[in-house]
Amino acid sequence: MSQLPSGVLVNLSDEIPSGSKPPRARASFSEDFRRFFRSGLAALLPTLITLWLLLKIWDFLWDSLGRHIIWLIKEWGFEVGAFLQWGQADRFWDLNHPYLAQAVGVGLAILLVYVVGLLVGNLIGRTFWKVGERLAMRIPIIRAIYPAVKQVTDFVLQEQRAIESSRVVACQPHEKGIWSIGLVTGDGLRQLSENAGQETITVFVPSSPTAFSGYVLIVPRDSVVELPITVEQAMRMLVSGGVITPTSVQGLPEETVLQKTH
Repeated sequence: MSQLPSGVLVNLSDEIPSGSKPPRARASFSEDFRRFFRSGLAALLPTLITLWLLLKIWDFLWDSLGRHIIWLIKEWGFEVGAFLQWGQADRFWDLNHPYLAQAVGVGLAILLVYVVGLLVGNLIGRTFWKVGERLAMRIPIIRAIYPAVKQVTDFVLQEQRAIESSRVVACQPHEKGIWSIGLVTGDGLRQLSENAGQETITVFVPSSPTAFSGYVLIVPRDSVVELPITVEQAMRMLVSGGVITPTSVQGLPEETVLQKTH
């Protein structure tokens, strides 16, 4: 009960219904700003990072190949123009259509990479490429740099292909009862299989959040369990630190999720 100055008694319980919550205090401008700013970042960052990567790839192709291809086109156009009395043929690429020239250069660079891959993919092209590599390795400076760069690029590209075609498994590399997610990338070493008396497999255990770095294990096949998720789902889980869990295994009993591989 409360008595007003006029002497009128008021029951406060009649003013606020029982079971209702008091009105929530309105958030300040700084709290609203932080909340909406985080929401905006969450919405824009994936798009901005994707565009940034695409621009970096575009600049790399243009600076490494595209501008040189355009230069060759200009030189060829100048020679043809001089022969055919087309003296202004090379100015098309510089003055009138600079963005078109860059787009054509990047497109031709992509086409050139594809053609090189097509040639190296067959036996004759691969043979000529290896002969060219052996000739280049006779130059001291190239011999000091090229092998290390080639080893890194081959590892990244070949590891990517191996990961895409692998299976997702769980293994216990450190302690029993503590599982790590790994990708089966191939068979184990024959000597280890003979020494262990059972078949072994090679498992790549990615790190988190840099899922394309990690370490390699050679383990008995019977000591791993296969997970019913795709490689893409496993990578999302690793990159997010476990925040993004594949929906195909959420809420399933353990005996359903983990199945022995044979």
